[in-house]
This record gives sequence, C-alpha cells and structure tokens, in this order.
Amino acid sequence: MIIENIDNPHELEKLFRKDPKAFKKSFSQAWEQKPDSQVLTVWYERLHFKETTNTDKTSFLQKGFLFMGILAILAGISSRIIFHFVEQEAIAPLNLAFGILPFIAAYFVYNNTTKKNVIYTLALLFLISAVYLNMLPINYIDSTILAYLHLPIFLWGLVGLAYTGNEYSKGSTRLAYLKFNLEFGILYAGMAISGMVLAALTMQLFSFVDLNIEDFYFRNVVLFGAAALAVMATYLVSMDLKLAKNITPYIAKIFSPLVLVTLLIYLITVILVGKNPFLDRNFLMVFNGILLIVLAVTIFSITESGTDENKNIFDYINFSLIVLALIIDSVALSAIVFRLSSYGITPNRLAVLGVNIIIWANLIWIMLSYMRFLQNKTGSSTVQDAVTKYLPVYALWAAFVTFTFPLIFN
Repeated sequence: MIIENIDNPHELEKLFRKDPKAFKKSFSQAWEQKPDSQVLTVWYERLHFKETTNTDKTSFLQKGFLFMGILAILAGISSRIIFHFVEQEAIAPLNLAFGILPFIAAYFVYNNTTKKNVIYTLALLFLISAVYLNMLPINYIDSTILAYLHLPIFLWGLVGLAYTGNEYSKGSTRLAYLKFNLEFGILYAGMAISGMVLAALTMQLFSFVDLNIEDFYFRNVVLFGAAALAVMATYLVSMDLKLAKNITPYIAKIFSPLVLVTLLIYLITVILVGKNPFLDRNFLMVFNGILLIVLAVTIFSITESGTDENKNIFDYINFSLIVLALIIDSVALSAIVFRLSSYGITPNRLAVLGVNIIIWANLIWIMLSYMRFLQNKTGSSTVQDAVTKYLPVYALWAAFVTFTFPLIFN
C-alpha cells in the first residue's frame, strides 16, 4: 500500500496515522524495493531520525542533574535542622521556607548563568529576610501575623528574580515564570501524593510487627523528602517535562468556566440570602478569598492562552472572570473603606485595603487590555503584558507590609 500510494502524500500520511506500528514495519520492505525514491527517503528520515547534537545535555548524570541532587540533599538537611528549632519554639515555623526556596533560587541562578549583581542582590535579600524574620517576636498579634502572611509572597518574588535572571525586565520571561509555577504545582502534587501513599504503606507494614514509626518517619523521612522533592520538581519542570506542559492548558480551560459558573451561582445566592460584607467581618474575609481565587485562575488562564491572535470562547470566559473579579473587588474595597471610616485603622484593615487597591488597579489594566484585544485593536500579548508587568507591584507591597507593619504598629 505504501508503494501504491508513493505519489499520494495525503494517503501516506493517512496510513501512518491509522497504524504507525504497521506502517513502520511495512516501510522497511517498501524501502528495500524503492531505495531511490525521494518520497521514501524523506519518510525514512522521519521514521528513523535520532537527535545527535547536544547529547551531553540529555545525559542522566549531567552536571545540572548532579548539582540539583546536591541542592535537594542540602534542602532536606536544612529543613530538618530548621524543624528541630521550630519544635523547640525557638524560631517561627515560617523559617521552613528558607530550607527550600533559597535552594530553588540557587538552581535557577546556576541554570541561567546569572550576572553577579543579580546574584548578590538575591543573596542579600534572602539574608535580610531571614534575619528580619527571626528578629520578630514569636507572637500572634495582627502586625506579626501580617508579616508572616506577606513574607512568602516577597520570597516568591525573589525566586522569580532568580528564574528570570538577567532577563528580569522581559515580559516573556516573567510569563514563563508564571507557567513554571503551575507546572511545578501539578508535578509536585503528583509526586507528593505518591510519597504519601509510600509513607502510609511503610507505616502500615511496620505496624504489623508492632512498631510505631510514625513520629520518626515524619521527622526524618517525610520532612526531608518534601523539601528535596521541591528541588527535584524544579529540575524536572526546567528540563521541559512534557507531562506538566501538556496538562496545564487543559486544566486552565476546564477550571475557568467552572469557576465562572460556580461564582455566579454563589453571588446570586448571597444576594438572595442577604449577606452584607459591610457589616459581617467574616463574610468580608470570604469575599476577599474569592477575589484571590478568581484572580489566580484568571492569570493562569491568560498565561496558558499562548500568543494565538485568534479569539475563542475561553477568551470571553476569561474576560467575564475579570469583570466578575472587578465587581467583587469593588464591593470589597467599598466595605473596607466603610469599616475603616466607622471603626478606625487597624493593621488588618490597612493591609486588606492596600492589597485590594493593588488588585483593583491590576484588574482594570487587564480588563482594558482584554477589551482592546476582543475588539481586534491589539494582540493577545498586550493582555499578557498587563499581567507580567504588574507582578513586581505585588512583591513590593508584600515587602512593605512585611518589613514596616510590625515596626509601625508595634
């Protein structure tokens, strides 16, 4: 059949897609009969092509892999040591972040051949953050809790600086960092679930011989493994792992319409029930939580939309999500201003006011960019720019709350 359709490229492609294995098996016989055919020569290269360049990059024991292994071990050891002091209540639990994030940043710095000034900036900011965190009193007053909540966002920004390296000002590199976060989350979750299954199986096996190893296993294996897996997942995503890259666009497309429908139903129900975020503090907190979820889903949907200039139904879903988020933020912002004017200034109210203003401005920018895109006035890159160019603002606000609120309000 291959020889019969040698002058029919469409039919050859159809045969190949119908049964690739049978096609390859039959092709060798056709190739023996027609070795001078230019068409079969092209198909021969297609079926037997092997990458011969940069083979050192695909080696399992390559230099990058060994460096990742060292960092993973160091992350596991550091996390175990830090956890010991956390148990003694000598330091805050948030210090565990310094057992993982600096090592992920170190891998990015190594992988990107980053300039010295960026490396020095990262090292200095990580050091200042660690020292400052441990200068805070270990208590649970509002300003300290706000510092604990905002410091991870600032550290996330530092990891982003390490990821972007010398190209920290480029929107495309920042967009790649957002995609990395989603792919990392999916891969790490899968590895963590596998690890939990292994842990449960191990403890069950030891329980059969009347040995309770739960406490020992958590302290010395689970904790070490969780930290080391974070570095390993970083390496795997950076190595262009196809699984995570192939699944993330589908997750974005599945969750966007689901979140939109769910929130519309929820908001209608809230109106009918008569909940008031102006008077109900707990409901206002829930309202802000919803806002953050919608913002996260929208941003990841935009990052996974690619650079295709053709509009589709998901662009309109994303735009609807942005409008919905803007409505939620406007209501939350009004409620916060009302509470500030009625009950006075507190660290919590001021922090929530600031983050809502920042999100509101970002949503306005994204919405206007999306409107121009849907009206064929600009390309999709302007929408992505509205996301990526604003990222440092979140990190700067997190730094402001972390480093000034405990000083101002204490």
